Amino acid sequence: GTLPHFIQEPEDAYIVKSNPIKLRCRAVPALQIFFKCNGEWVHQNEHFSHEYKDLNTGLKVREVMINVSRQQVEDFHGPEDYWCLCVAWSHLGTSKSRKATVRIAYLRKNFEQDPQGKEVPINGMIVLHCRPPEGVPAAEVEWLKNEELVSSLTDDNIDTRADHNLIINEARLSDSGNYTCLASNVVAKRRSATATVIVFVNGGWSLWTEWSACNAPCGRGVQKRSRTCTNPAPLNGGAFCEGMSVQKITCNAPCPIDGGWNEWSQWTVCSSQCERQRTRECNSPVPRHRGKMCEGNSEATENCTDGLCTQNRKLLHDVKPQSMESSNDVALYSGLGAGIITVAILVVAVMLYRKNHSEYGVDVIDSSALTGGFQSFNFKNTRQGNPLLLNSSMQPDLTVGRTYSTPLCFQDSTDKELFDPLPDIKVKVQSSFMVSLGVAERAEFHAKAPAETFPRDLSRDYCSTMDRRKKGLLTLNGPFSSCKEPLRTTGVFGHHGGRLVVPNTGVSLLVPHGSVAENMSWEMYMVINQGEASVQTLDSCEILLGPEVTYGPPGLDLFCPVAMTIAHCAEVDAENWNIQLKRRTQDSKWEEVMSVEEESTSCYCLMDSTSCHLLLDQPGSYALVGEPLTQAAIKRLKLAVFGTMEVGSMSYTLRVYCVDDTPHAFQGVVAAEKTRGGQLLEEPKMLPFRANTFSLQVSIQDVPQFLWSIKPFTTCQEFSFPQVWCSNQQPLHCAFSLERYSPATAQLSCKISVRQVKGHEQILQVYTAVAETEKESVPFFMQTDCTITSQTGPKAFKIPLSIRQRICATFDTANAKGKDWQLLAQKLHLDRNLGYFAKQRSPSAVILSLWEARHQDTSDLDSLASALEEIGKIHSKSSPKDQDESPFPAVHTLAYNFEYANKMIQLWRNVSRLCLI
Repeated sequence: GTLPHFIQEPEDAYIVKSNPIKLRCRAVPALQIFFKCNGEWVHQNEHFSHEYKDLNTGLKVREVMINVSRQQVEDFHGPEDYWCLCVAWSHLGTSKSRKATVRIAYLRKNFEQDPQGKEVPINGMIVLHCRPPEGVPAAEVEWLKNEELVSSLTDDNIDTRADHNLIINEARLSDSGNYTCLASNVVAKRRSATATVIVFVNGGWSLWTEWSACNAPCGRGVQKRSRTCTNPAPLNGGAFCEGMSVQKITCNAPCPIDGGWNEWSQWTVCSSQCERQRTRECNSPVPRHRGKMCEGNSEATENCTDGLCTQNRKLLHDVKPQSMESSNDVALYSGLGAGIITVAILVVAVMLYRKNHSEYGVDVIDSSALTGGFQSFNFKNTRQGNPLLLNSSMQPDLTVGRTYSTPLCFQDSTDKELFDPLPDIKVKVQSSFMVSLGVAERAEFHAKAPAETFPRDLSRDYCSTMDRRKKGLLTLNGPFSSCKEPLRTTGVFGHHGGRLVVPNTGVSLLVPHGSVAENMSWEMYMVINQGEASVQTLDSCEILLGPEVTYGPPGLDLFCPVAMTIAHCAEVDAENWNIQLKRRTQDSKWEEVMSVEEESTSCYCLMDSTSCHLLLDQPGSYALVGEPLTQAAIKRLKLAVFGTMEVGSMSYTLRVYCVDDTPHAFQGVVAAEKTRGGQLLEEPKMLPFRANTFSLQVSIQDVPQFLWSIKPFTTCQEFSFPQVWCSNQQPLHCAFSLERYSPATAQLSCKISVRQVKGHEQILQVYTAVAETEKESVPFFMQTDCTITSQTGPKAFKIPLSIRQRICATFDTANAKGKDWQLLAQKLHLDRNLGYFAKQRSPSAVILSLWEARHQDTSDLDSLASALEEIGKIHSKSSPKDQDESPFPAVHTLAYNFEYANKMIQLWRNVSRLCLI
């Protein structure tokens, strides 16, 4: 009694690949059911009909099905999609079903928008965008993190939006990873490009530690406190903390004060026991700060009747016989008279001897003249195998430079005289066999007190002692070379950079590639200031450890810092030295730039055993200044002995030099001796000189006395401690004048001992020919490349530009596993003060510039190649790719000259492997 109604209507369908789809209809009650597609009836033969009875209602149910092929859908061209509906008939009429559309399913390969990698600070918001490929039906999107499904249902911090974007509201360290957008429909699944998300943590300073105890047990010392960049520690390439990690302040530890006795009190009245007492107190001064108590008794008792005392009318002591007292007085006066007569005789003898020996020009008596002693001697055969030393048959070949860290040579006439000839020194000695000689003080000196009277407290007495000696010793450039022209070198540098070198001084300047803008050039200069400075160091305890260097011009505009190398003479030890880099301000005052033990983001200082490497971005005058913290602080001295034979005389002069162990300081000695015609008689040696306030003694030994004579009291000469310690790159020297007894004497052999009291000693062995026919002085060094003061372009660098660029491109990219420039710095042993590198545009480029400056004296790249090889092994453990395949050009394009070809191949392979990973 009703029209047909549909139990099942046809549903929308998608044709996947070439598989046909089935459309179904079921209606009740229905006599016939036919499909109508796109307005046309489907042929009856294409219908599949089935009829059955519904058990619940008892009505007949008719079911009809048709197949729709891909070809049918593709062949249809109409304003709408391909559609079909069902029409059911009964005896009451007809009914129509809903339209079902049939579409061909597909999914494109390329995403309309891939997610992009991000570096996000912790607690920041992460938004990853994804637009899936076009498809029918529309693709559904899911997110994978490290190949695991990300669900917003299990993590409230994650929001997967309907627009397919992934939002992490507050980034956590655990959110770092590789994210992939996964799009899928009935046809296929597509994966987007992987986006790496790095959640980094910027470093934060911890609280300062408590100040350390004063490191000096007595007097002036240093207190330190430190903090670490661990609150939090920088992670995943986060910025390092800015500022200093260590602070130092001066402190004054109270020195022990030993107690001293006050004056005795008055004697008390004589008691009935014939005794009287007196007392004293230990309060002049009172012992303080762990000082010693007074030694001795605080009370004294004596008989007050000279031994005659009666008690109870009994004789307690007998009176001494008068004859005994008289005999004692006679003996006393006789001894005094004999002593006075003996002293008078000695005085007369000394005056007569001085009158007879006045031609020596000294006021002392040689101890050998009184004792009549002779020194044993023997001639030694000429030493073989040392071309530096002179002998009677062979001139020295001083071109051998094994013992010199930097070659010395002379380019023009300006090098002939680097400092004034030393003045004739008159020595005035008072009852001492030590003659104090110096070049930085006035020409007349008096003998010092015995060494035992020198103060032992470094911080309390050492600085004041130097102040009393002479203020000028503490200037950055001593008065010794006040009239000399500064050493200067210049060069024009463009975008390719280059290197400036002051020959024979251990001073150089590296201008990295790219530091100068393209299409620009600067005329840069570097000067070693040798004239007397107009300023003093801020603290009189500070000394100059190397030459004062200026580079410019002042208006220099660079994109990355330059690398300056300055040789120094300190045995670097943080416990014994406080070494600072200072810069001269516009008003000619010196300000501290940084302490070499502290971390700074404005400057970088790397101390090697003999050189200091600086990364500077501000032109100006710089000096390396050291302050000894303990008596164990050491600065190195270079010792050298030269000899000259006076023409037409029997005299031969030995000059012994003590100079700070830097190439620049020793160059002055070489230049001066060249003008004198001096000959180097022994290889220069190094002497560690301690800051223990003890003097330096120079003595001549084993002189053959049957063949040579030496002036009395000149066999041992002495430099006071302040003269040596505060020489500030200026040479000290003393001379020994010997005279032959016979013109036939043609050889001289002796030893020169240079020792610090309670310190180290060095022996210089002299064995040389002194014949007058040898008048021509032998040049000390014969170098052919000493005129090269500047290099520009690729030839100035050991690392080829292409290799450098690929290293920078590899390591400047942040890596979640830490395989970035920090690892490069660690492998090159430059892993301190990383905060400075982190502020640079290209940390890897600055690290390589520092490596270039540090290895400029070596001709290979083994250390860099080894470091890259170690890093490559670390990468290869996690990389399955072929390590031998190289994406780089041919090897020969990377080697700029034949000398480096083999080493470039090894370096190229390592860099190729690393960049491939």
